[in-house]
Amino acid sequence: MLSAADLTAIRNTLDREPTDVELACFENLWSEHCSYRSTKWLLKTLPTTGKDVLLGPGDDAAIVRFNENIALAISMESHNHPSYVDPHDGAATGVGGIVRDVLSMGARPIALMDPLYFGPLDKEKNRYLLEHVVAGIGGYGNCIGVPVVRGDIAFDPGYDGNPLVNVVCVGIVHPSSYITARVKKPGNRLVLIGASTGRDGLGGASFASRDLSEDSEASDRPSVQIGDPFTEKLLIEAILEMADTKKIYSCRDLGAAGLAGASSEMCSTFGGLIHADRVHQREPDMRPVEIMLAESQERMLVEVDPEDVALMGKIAEKYDLRWSDIGEVIDEPRYIVRFHGKTVADIPIDFLCGNAPECIWEQRPYNQVREFTLPGGDLRSLFLSVLSHPEVAGKQWIWEQYDHEVQVRTIGCEGDAALLRLDGEGLAFSCGCNPRHIYLAPFAGTANAVYENAANLASVGAEPLCLVNCLNFASPVHPEIFWQLAESVKGMGEMARRLEIPVVGGNVSLYNESDEMCTQIKPTPSIGMVGRSVPKRRIAPRDGMGLALLGITGEYFGGSVLDAVFSCGGAPPPVADHSLLAGIRKLVRSKSDLVVTDLSQGGLASALALFCPGAEVELKNDVLTALFTENYGRFLIAFSDEKDLEGFPYQIIGKVKDEGICVRSGDDVILEVSATDRTNALDSLNRIMKG
Repeated sequence: MLSAADLTAIRNTLDREPTDVELACFENLWSEHCSYRSTKWLLKTLPTTGKDVLLGPGDDAAIVRFNENIALAISMESHNHPSYVDPHDGAATGVGGIVRDVLSMGARPIALMDPLYFGPLDKEKNRYLLEHVVAGIGGYGNCIGVPVVRGDIAFDPGYDGNPLVNVVCVGIVHPSSYITARVKKPGNRLVLIGASTGRDGLGGASFASRDLSEDSEASDRPSVQIGDPFTEKLLIEAILEMADTKKIYSCRDLGAAGLAGASSEMCSTFGGLIHADRVHQREPDMRPVEIMLAESQERMLVEVDPEDVALMGKIAEKYDLRWSDIGEVIDEPRYIVRFHGKTVADIPIDFLCGNAPECIWEQRPYNQVREFTLPGGDLRSLFLSVLSHPEVAGKQWIWEQYDHEVQVRTIGCEGDAALLRLDGEGLAFSCGCNPRHIYLAPFAGTANAVYENAANLASVGAEPLCLVNCLNFASPVHPEIFWQLAESVKGMGEMARRLEIPVVGGNVSLYNESDEMCTQIKPTPSIGMVGRSVPKRRIAPRDGMGLALLGITGEYFGGSVLDAVFSCGGAPPPVADHSLLAGIRKLVRSKSDLVVTDLSQGGLASALALFCPGAEVELKNDVLTALFTENYGRFLIAFSDEKDLEGFPYQIIGKVKDEGICVRSGDDVILEVSATDRTNALDSLNRIMKG
């Protein structure tokens, strides 16, 4: 909602009372979701340029050079509030929207990632939300033929009333052929293409910028858009064919704030005139405020010369899509909307777009770190409890619902990162963060989220090209929350600079808290990262291969899976030592008979269970720390020839077996887990969701 100060600024600038259309434009375009009014100054501190960055933040998607023939269009968005109110359609339209962001750059979408965050699965509501969110993502992505190749998932009581659904899309375009979202020439026409406009999704941007109330599921359902993936598939092909004509000057997806958001931001370099009554509609008697602010899906706006309007219409009709010539670029810095000849909005365009008054909130640090207390139970029960945690356990129930192979580029999705074949090279994908670590130490935790994704890429030999992010936080009006946000952005920037990874885009999602459940989400600066590698399929560790541990192990249990299960407390991990990354990348690229995984959630315990079919290892000193600590900067390597590890600081800890896990300390066997018990523990998430 607009504040009293906002309304005063609007009245003073317009020198009159605003119309209902103007008020709706300001309410949505000045919302946190569209304007970043609380975070703009923080985002400016991030490193956004690099040798391969052709177009950085500010457009629907960033453009990053992959090679001389291909550039990547990459974007990341959240669809959090809609996915709580209507999980299937909220998640599905999140996919549709991010795909159109990439499409608007003239790029063909080739892959999706979906980092997800939910409340614990012992609650029926959270199981319901997860079930329908995954179905929405899988159903939409599968229908449009864009594979979901990577994901991440976390569970915490803070997400009970406010799950997070973040989506990354990557597309491909020639480096010299991408389209931008800013109009180029006064006198050009604005053509709307795609689905008809209805009343769905009204106020979606403003809805995304407030917390969820007790009656959200009923009262806010009209704010959730309804998607049609079959129309989206047609729209993808139509827009790409239009782009191939080289006659599109600019293009924008109709997402947050609907036609008002897309057309005003698109025209902000000059000015725009929109005839709302010319918009093709699917419902009768729609008012101009509904036409302009509805967030009906599968719609795109393109700028073309007047003489090319008919050509665009012909292409749209070829794909059975409707289209309308709804306005023009004007050489006057105003945003004007007319309805049957009557002016219903007339706003200085630079005032509407990009000039929402900034909000600088108070910051207050906190300390939630607790002293470590030894968890009860023997080592075997601790081990199986960590493997059974749904963040560690197998995700087959989720992945089985996604088509990974469509477009036939996928080399593999298993292991630390997904890998696609692209123009004779490898394109690697990783996403996610650890909210528990970030809650305890926002700066270090977010720096480590950047590092962890880079380590995932290094494990498949990939050098990072860029990262995008979704900054998901609770309400910034709370000083502790704004401190989390500020520290997280600083941590992200610090590690991105150390690793020379440009931050090329993202999304801010605030007010993620629930009156209904009395919850606030943990700070969740979710990361999406892509890198360039060799197109080499990852081998599986084999019986008899040696196991080596690289990196220094420290006693950091705070925010670990062990802590999540047993509330043992402890210090969170410090900022990672990134010195091994370059060597790991080189090692994976050059040696064919070894396999690498980095140690993260669940520590060495989960790495042994997930990485190897079985293992026999010997651990020294504090076995509890060796197995369950979660400090970053460590890798587990299965190797055939120890000479391959020369030059690394490594410790041989054992070997791969066909099945079962055996841990020794000296001559004593201190832990034995059978293949059956390992499989049963890792199957916990699948059992829960399959009933």
